[in-house]
Amino acid sequence: MWIASVAATMALLLSSSLAHALPSRAPAGPFLQELGNETWVIGNDIWNMTQGRQYGVKLFYGGHDCVGDAVGHYVSYNGAQSDLNWTSASIEKEGTYRDTQYIDVKFVAREGDMHWVIFSGLAGAYQYFVNRDLPVLGEFRTLWRLDNATFTHGKTGLHDEALPPLSDYRPENKVQDETWLKPDGSGGYLTKYDLTDWIRTQTYYGVYGEQFGSWYINAGKDYYNGNHLKQELMVHRESKTGDAVQLNMIHGTHFQVSAVDEFPEGKMWGPWLWYLNDGSREDAAQRAIDEFVTWPYAWFEDEAYQRRGSVRGQLRLSDGRPATHAAVFLGDNGGNKTALDMGSDYYYTGYADAEGRFEFRNVRAATYGLQAWSNGSETADVTTEYRRKDVVVTAGETTDLETMTWRVSDKTKIFQVGDFDRTSDGFAHGGAPYEHGLVEKCPADLHFTAGVSLTEDWCFGQSKRGSWFISFSLEKSPPPLPEAGHAQSKGSNSHSYSTGVSSRVWANDVVIGNLTSGTAPGLLNDPSLYRSATTAGEWRYFEFPFDAGTVLRKGVNEIRFEVTSNTTWRGFMWDSVVLEW
Repeated sequence: MWIASVAATMALLLSSSLAHALPSRAPAGPFLQELGNETWVIGNDIWNMTQGRQYGVKLFYGGHDCVGDAVGHYVSYNGAQSDLNWTSASIEKEGTYRDTQYIDVKFVAREGDMHWVIFSGLAGAYQYFVNRDLPVLGEFRTLWRLDNATFTHGKTGLHDEALPPLSDYRPENKVQDETWLKPDGSGGYLTKYDLTDWIRTQTYYGVYGEQFGSWYINAGKDYYNGNHLKQELMVHRESKTGDAVQLNMIHGTHFQVSAVDEFPEGKMWGPWLWYLNDGSREDAAQRAIDEFVTWPYAWFEDEAYQRRGSVRGQLRLSDGRPATHAAVFLGDNGGNKTALDMGSDYYYTGYADAEGRFEFRNVRAATYGLQAWSNGSETADVTTEYRRKDVVVTAGETTDLETMTWRVSDKTKIFQVGDFDRTSDGFAHGGAPYEHGLVEKCPADLHFTAGVSLTEDWCFGQSKRGSWFISFSLEKSPPPLPEAGHAQSKGSNSHSYSTGVSSRVWANDVVIGNLTSGTAPGLLNDPSLYRSATTAGEWRYFEFPFDAGTVLRKGVNEIRFEVTSNTTWRGFMWDSVVLEW
């Protein structure tokens, strides 16, 4: 190890077949050394890593190899099917920032370049990737797979717990993708998806033990795909080898129908900070605070990265109300992708204040599309969304969109179950900690009376065969329309959907629609419900118009969601159900 004495260094390095090629003493600052045979060593006076054609196979820090028998560091896309192969390495830039020396080391692959910005005295490095020829893809990631005896715990914003021992992953107990019955006979499940977290709100995460910690701090998040509700894997136990996994899913699809994107040449992910310490979560949290304060990084001399401006405005609903606490999103300027599915360029998320005002700061100079939707609270009844194209952001300037009118429905609402906020919050089990199979606690049959039942009487997910009823009363029959038959009612609902479940939608004794794969346009599989999600998935909106005068009547009526066929753990995760005419 190059951070102690020469004797200690040689004792550690002689255990490697590459020991004879390494220098006899540590370089004074950040360095890149080529060992030949497509192998390099990078680091500084605190840590160093041996990088091969695919994997960073040795990571020495504090007198210890943190990789051990694990795989190490690598970059890949579309799962583990395509690991990048590094063909060369060089110091692209070296300089000084605030009297501290640094180098920018570039590893070159056919698909693009992985950079490590190494500062003297920093335990870790800033990393970023620049696209050259990545294919159209869904998953793109960098990650560490580290020694499981050294890194025993995983930490995210929602989780802080010991990683399960490899012995708990018994083949005979496997029930689905990366999910096993616990061997203790409790009936509980063991799955990496329970350790999922929200991308846009995470501050720091990683794996740690009694003496060592390895952390990712992504202060800037504009390079991620998706919107406010983008959720992804961050830490877990590798079920085949037992490696402790620290996953940097910078373009992910684990909880979406699809997020397949084509990237422009030069698209940059990062920089983010990979940070090493003695396992202290408090130290990592403080480092994250420092990183967020200094983002975007002044030391990063990239013209496009530094060219940033601001956007502000105010959203007011067409009925006169402010769009209180609405979710606001800057994304692609056009196209038919949802905000969650966007991912080829750069994206910004935020929330309006009580008066509907919002501001995005440090936005890359470009032209964007603006979207907004209800985040619950005072706008929980708003079923529409706001869209505006051609929002131009100019470097060094503030684009003021002033007051914008958001058109809301002018129909008469008969009832609403749950807030329109694209989440299951408020329902039974909605928003619970990630837990595999939680939907099994929701009933097969459910009766809800509008105006009487509470929101929590509705369950967050429907999976079992049976019927969920919403009873409601009308004081009079629907009014006739001039020169037409009867008023048209519109039943609408919003949720995520996992294939394998079919549902018929009834108004009284008339089928007004169905929800099943293969028959409803765009009703494709979203794995969220069977991958431990309890709050959100791929949000989708469905309307079922019907002739109210023929179907509805004065007195008690019913809307019914009947599951006619099912698959365990699959089905619907609810956001809201509304009936209006």
